[in-house]
Amino acid sequence: MNETMVDARVTYTLQHAGKFFIIEHVPARVCRETGEQYFSPETVEHIQAIIQGKRSPNKVIETPVYDYA
Repeated sequence: MNETMVDARVTYTLQHAGKFFIIEHVPARVCRETGEQYFSPETVEHIQAIIQGKRSPNKVIETPVYDYA
């Protein structure tokens, strides 16, 4: 049986408290067939700590926002 899950580093994005966050180089298991990303509980906890922490981001980017209508 071929392994469809591979270890990878991904970019994780989320919206929290009215802000968007981008976290790069996050370890994940990724399905080759669907692209679905799976994160270990430790990784999820680390992402939460980054978002809730007070450290400065590595960089800040400006993103345009459009209404679909």
